[in-house]
Amino acid sequence: MSTTDTLTLPVVTDTGVRVGWRGWAALIALMLPVLLVSVDNTVLSFALPQISLDLEPTSIQQLWIIDAYPLVLAGLLVTMGTLGDRFGRRRMLLIGASGFAVVSGLSAFAPTAAFLIAGRAAMGVFGAMLMPSTLSLIRSIFTDRDQRRLAIAVWASMFSAGAALGPIVGGFLLEHFAWGSVFLMAVPVLIPLLVLAPLFVPESRDPAPGRIDPLSIVLSLAAMIPVVYAIKELAVEGVASAAPLLMVVGVGFGILFVRRQLRLPTPMLDMRLFRRGTFTGALLVNLLSVVALVGFLYFVAQHLQLIVGLSPMESGVALVPCLAIMIAAGLLVVPISARVSPRIVIPTALLFSIAGYLTIAATTGPDSLGSIVLASILLGIGIGAAETVSNELILSSAPPEKAGAASAVSETAYELGAVLGTAVLGGILTAIYRTSLVLPTGVSGEVASAARETLAGAMHAAEQIGGATGAALRDAAAAAFDAGVGVTSLIGALLVVAAAIVAAVTLRSSHRAPALDR
Repeated sequence: MSTTDTLTLPVVTDTGVRVGWRGWAALIALMLPVLLVSVDNTVLSFALPQISLDLEPTSIQQLWIIDAYPLVLAGLLVTMGTLGDRFGRRRMLLIGASGFAVVSGLSAFAPTAAFLIAGRAAMGVFGAMLMPSTLSLIRSIFTDRDQRRLAIAVWASMFSAGAALGPIVGGFLLEHFAWGSVFLMAVPVLIPLLVLAPLFVPESRDPAPGRIDPLSIVLSLAAMIPVVYAIKELAVEGVASAAPLLMVVGVGFGILFVRRQLRLPTPMLDMRLFRRGTFTGALLVNLLSVVALVGFLYFVAQHLQLIVGLSPMESGVALVPCLAIMIAAGLLVVPISARVSPRIVIPTALLFSIAGYLTIAATTGPDSLGSIVLASILLGIGIGAAETVSNELILSSAPPEKAGAASAVSETAYELGAVLGTAVLGGILTAIYRTSLVLPTGVSGEVASAARETLAGAMHAAEQIGGATGAALRDAAAAAFDAGVGVTSLIGALLVVAAAIVAAVTLRSSHRAPALDR
């Protein structure tokens, strides 16, 4: 590859040439933001108990601390992916990396829960520039499909590697420093990206981009944010909240967004992509799998620390086997997926995840560590293999010049799944916890209120009370929380069953993306 080639990468088809060492060097650079985002998400789950004790968020604020980032990110992904197609995907990557590092540093010193939620929302703005850029640049760099399968497997595996590294590094930080230290990890990860990306990552863009349509951007945000917020409110506050109205508003704006895209000669999001069964089916597989996975991560971190009694570091180590097997499964499925239909590979892989959720549903209590580790390993096998295959199908089903938009839709499904996993499964878990918690005699007032809000609040109250009453409160809170875990695990299993059915019905191999019909 010549020096000129490193500046602008022409659009080519899946019959393009195989890349050399510069292509793989570019992949290494692109893995850095993926590593950052996956580490950040995992670390936050493990830091949540300390954040709850320090900032004393309400139960809904606790959910928002996790969800503010993916909510904003999900609302902006399509916009940022389309802007990347137009102005340059590498340029969007570098802007996003710079902004993400700055905001992460500020969030590390958040004095209140509201400030931290705002910081997470700002991280979502810059995160929306990062993730579609990485996947769409892989689509542009690796034009040979066999190489692209491996590159996407590495891309997906880096999520798992970051998730494995996050609990270890994050656990160490949480045991020796304040919880804000977990956000400062963004800085040393993103600085090498800002150096390596201009050297090895070629710029890539749509050679014939349409004009920017501000109304489409507004409509996409107006559709996504009310719907996700409605789901959160419905899960926590019930039907008596403003959730039904917000849902109607979001769906209404969503319909307007789709109608506008169908009328525009060069839409922000080409809705004809969804006519392809492979594209839509793979998106649904991602969405359903991530909802179940994030719901698992939401409760397992709290269970390991607050019920089993592990430290943040020990909790992270307990999940390392799961995350390691997830990496291995993603890489080992590459040669298999080249020979076996995805409608067979993905459902077969997801059987392991189903078994994992059923194992969790059948085992609770302070002595459940071994069962949780086994269940998480089964879960890792299924998700690791399925996500690698489905992500490759999404990219291969879209034309190369629409890589940014296709990647943005893929990431939107992932982030929406993350929001729904926390909002729906986390909300159901919270509701069951509240209704199942039977406070022992002598616990009342503000202490009782704190105990009903969150598991962390109950355990902190039990520690303050001490004695037999404190022990009784601790046992009651653990029993109520595990009752919710059992229900949400069964729901997670059903979601994965639905993903397996979708894969079996809709997916097929696609060796080349056909032209979109006008």
